[in-house]
Amino acid sequence: MPGTLFVVSTPIGNLGDLTPRAAAVLRAADLVLCEDTRHSRRLLDHAGSRAPATSLHEHNEARRTAEVVGRLAGGETMALVSDAGTPLLSDPGARLVTAAIQAGVAVVPVPGASALLAALVAAGLDATRFTFYGFLARKGAERREALAELATLRHTAVLYEAPGRVGDTLADLAVACGAERPAAVARELTKQYEETRRGTLGALAAYYADAPPRGEVVLVVGGAAAPAPAAADDDAVREAARALRADGLGARETARVLAERFGLARNDAYRAARDAAEPDSPA
Repeated sequence: MPGTLFVVSTPIGNLGDLTPRAAAVLRAADLVLCEDTRHSRRLLDHAGSRAPATSLHEHNEARRTAEVVGRLAGGETMALVSDAGTPLLSDPGARLVTAAIQAGVAVVPVPGASALLAALVAAGLDATRFTFYGFLARKGAERREALAELATLRHTAVLYEAPGRVGDTLADLAVACGAERPAAVARELTKQYEETRRGTLGALAAYYADAPPRGEVVLVVGGAAAPAPAAADDDAVREAARALRADGLGARETARVLAERFGLARNDAYRAARDAAEPDSPA
């Protein structure tokens, strides 16, 4: 029978965030796949794991995937970890997971810490819906396209950024999205010097222009405001009101539809609905 590939989320700074289940998986694995074996050794020691570890990172994943999948298909159990947080989210592992699935190997997530989710819930912005952009391209058309998309995005965006580029990226976002767009900069989450600074893109860009933050950084940007409805055309409103009343809608229901369709105030919508009623129609 094929083995199992566990995709294990690990702490983003505070080792106390390692879940009991993740620790058990790391102890039971035949092999732990790490970005940096030296970095992950401290985590494995904390979990009480004596499992051997080997590297799987962006520079060798393509070359090592076939070998690793072969061992998984042969029945071994492996745990995939990144240096911090959840693998595959701006971290290596996507090629391996895809190949493992295609080979019939069970891929099992072990949830845990995630920097993007930690920043999102601490930012004070709407978390109902969001888009994760990872790291923006440093320059060129790809960066310009991402900034243009962010400018019109109606919901929250989450980005990763290197500390030395935070000021420049905030400045670019302020130009693309508007200086008054709400945002937050979260750094060193779960660590001793954890900080979340909230404000507008313009204010945050000015703050970090000459003071690059230290540590791992997550940017959270609020969505664009809904565009103001276009001024309603009186003739179009009257025509729509007559059509709705002719279909049998009462004045209140007609007013509700008119308000939603044309962005009318409630009183104006009701007046149009009432005026559209035929003499023998109930108001």
